[in-house]
Amino acid sequence: MTLDRLRAEVADANRALERAGLVTLSFGNVSGVDRAEGVLLIKPSGVPCAQVRPEDLVAVALEDGRIVDGSVKPSTDTPTHRLLYLELPDIGGVVHTHSASASAWAQAGRAIPALGTTHADYFRGPVLVSRDLNEREIAAEYEWETGRVIVETIRNHGRSATDSPAVLVRRHGPFAWGDSASSAVEAAVALEAIATMAWRTLGLEPGAAAIGPELLNRHFDRKHGPAAYYGQAETPPR
Repeated sequence: MTLDRLRAEVADANRALERAGLVTLSFGNVSGVDRAEGVLLIKPSGVPCAQVRPEDLVAVALEDGRIVDGSVKPSTDTPTHRLLYLELPDIGGVVHTHSASASAWAQAGRAIPALGTTHADYFRGPVLVSRDLNEREIAAEYEWETGRVIVETIRNHGRSATDSPAVLVRRHGPFAWGDSASSAVEAAVALEAIATMAWRTLGLEPGAAAIGPELLNRHFDRKHGPAAYYGQAETPPR
């Protein structure tokens, strides 16, 4: 993918967050990465997602975080995105929102249990929640340390970026990812739906049990496993 095409995709992905109702004011951002060029593209700080155009995006070097193209400040969450790209080499897009249901679970410090097949279509197990950042981490490079605690959460639970396409940062909100900016948005949309369904399910039945491993793995693998069969086969262009 060329950098111009990536610009178009990332700008559209930011606008898609607004269309999906996942952002309030300017509380959200999407980035995409061009690993061949060694840069990530991210929306400017404080700009509402609905207003993002391709030319507004800021290009930031993966290696050291310097701005390589753009005349405005990138999102304050840029260091978190950059660390995720460095530590999770298979991802191509990252989304951060303060979507209401997922953020409520994050603020409660609760992982979202896998209660049904909608959840299992995207997560091989609970949606993980991070530990609290400590005083040193908050006082130092806070956004960078936020990325570290996300990666730590995944690895401490023996999960991969594919098994867990999002983590709830405790007392903050969700970060989600995928192999592209658009698939990261899909993960964020699915996460919010899952968070809402889990909250309502536990309201109806506080003792609702988690889905069994056989059904969970069948649903996850039919979309993401080596023999996945969900959706249409890709047809080569004519």
